Amino acid sequence: MNQEQVTLAAGADELGVLVGAVGAAGFFSLLIVIVWQVAATWRARMLAAREQQYKELAARYAQLLEDTVELQRRTVEEQRQTLDELTQTRLAVGSMEKMMREIE
Repeated sequence: MNQEQVTLAAGADELGVLVGAVGAAGFFSLLIVIVWQVAATWRARMLAAREQQYKELAARYAQLLEDTVELQRRTVEEQRQTLDELTQTRLAVGSMEKMMREIE
């Protein structure tokens, strides 16, 4: 009878070790999956944040480009106006020189 109890106890110990090993493997597998999912979620958030930053940068670049085009347009307009004024000044000076020569 003792022999049967020892055999049953040994079988129960082996079963307990097996259940413990399976439980530990399941627990570590669960931890791995949780860490993996947390990392994937973090990466997705970082990618979304980076994309948002790119969108903001692109919008800022577009605004700067519009400002630059407007500034160039104004500069060209002011240069034309300055050229017209310089041409009128040259004509006036030429007329004054001609008048001064006639007076001499």
